[in-house]
Amino acid sequence: MTDIRELLLSRIRDVADYPEPGVMFKDITPLLADPAAFTALTDALAEIAERTGATKVVGLEARGFILGAPVAVRAGLGFIPVRKAGKLPGATLAQAYDLEYGSAELEVHAEDLTADDRVLIVDDVLATGGTAEASVQLIRRAGAEVAGLAVLMELGFLSGRARLEPALNSAPLEALLTV
Repeated sequence: MTDIRELLLSRIRDVADYPEPGVMFKDITPLLADPAAFTALTDALAEIAERTGATKVVGLEARGFILGAPVAVRAGLGFIPVRKAGKLPGATLAQAYDLEYGSAELEVHAEDLTADDRVLIVDDVLATGGTAEASVQLIRRAGAEVAGLAVLMELGFLSGRARLEPALNSAPLEALLTV
């Protein structure tokens, strides 16, 4: 696992002062552009999906779509997008959550998840945990079980793990990298 961590870290670019002064943005686009690194990432996340017994993968808008869809294909599972409010046609379930300044809402198609589903949530970064926590609540409201949460990178200094672990209720939280 050390080799994959080194490969992934070597393909993540730091961008200073983006999107605002004082922020060090972790840009994953070089990783996505490198077929070997993107394949290694997809394989590692697909292994987590298989290990957790997931039947579906949920990807969180927007980079969770980029990571989650190939993971679902590699693991032979269905893929479900969790979108920002107003982006999905038809009947949806919604979950509101608080942001630092205001609130937001996530939605999923009501019929895409059932009580038979075990869902692995996939995203690029775990920061404060608000979006991930809302997705856990949304999946449970849809009647499905949360099999776990897998992210490429956890920003440990933002304490998202501490916020999420009670909501996950013993389901694993796996980060390939912690920065």
